[in-house]
Amino acid sequence: MRVGAVLIATGLALTGCGTVTTTTVEMRPRVVRTPDPIDPLALAKKLIAIQPDWPTTRKIDCKRAKCIALTFDDGPGKYTDKLLDMLSKHRVRATFFLVGEMVEENGRHTLPRMVADGHELGNHSWSHAQLTALSTDGVRSELKRTQDLVERLTGVRMRVMRPPYGSTDGRVAAETRHEKLAQILWNVDTLDWRDRVRSIVAKRACDAKPGSIVLMHDIHSSTVDAVPHILDTLLDKGYTFVTISELYGSTPAPGRKYTER
Repeated sequence: MRVGAVLIATGLALTGCGTVTTTTVEMRPRVVRTPDPIDPLALAKKLIAIQPDWPTTRKIDCKRAKCIALTFDDGPGKYTDKLLDMLSKHRVRATFFLVGEMVEENGRHTLPRMVADGHELGNHSWSHAQLTALSTDGVRSELKRTQDLVERLTGVRMRVMRPPYGSTDGRVAAETRHEKLAQILWNVDTLDWRDRVRSIVAKRACDAKPGSIVLMHDIHSSTVDAVPHILDTLLDKGYTFVTISELYGSTPAPGRKYTER
């Protein structure tokens, strides 16, 4: 009998009660299949097929509607998925300015969800460096590394950027044009990085006016906790939440600086 086989008695044979017969049954090794790893390039192709004209824009006329663009910097972080749940519940779109190092750490699953939910992705440099203090090559590297990583994970080539600290100059503008990125600043600063109190952050955000670009950070739990109140309050006032591209009706011009509509 070969190794791996067992003998199964097919009859009972107590002393004096008959003959024992046996059957040889081959035991084959069990094959356990593990899921294939996610191929970022394959995922990117699927997302491109789903949204060939990303970022998809809704037909919202912000010349007539009371539009506000909520923007979140420095992520994705450990609170970003919770924020995405809140935005999804309210059917609200926002713009996320991503730091390359954070994308590398947390973005494999979060970024595809952002794209699928209709949010806009923006470049916020690789390491959150002050771009005006870097060489031209340094600025280009900070932008390009983040562009390439996000595109590899999502199939999306970002069209907007936000300079860390809002620090920009002619040289930075030239490099953003080179990467086909518009510079998006803000006109409502919640100062949520300094005052990490939910009620304070919400009050400042709710002071926004039609056409405002609101600056927040999804790396702070206090900011994410303030979002439901912000959404409920401004929706009750008749505001429509839009992405940056929707705010301007199309993709803003590369290199140009924007602070509000």
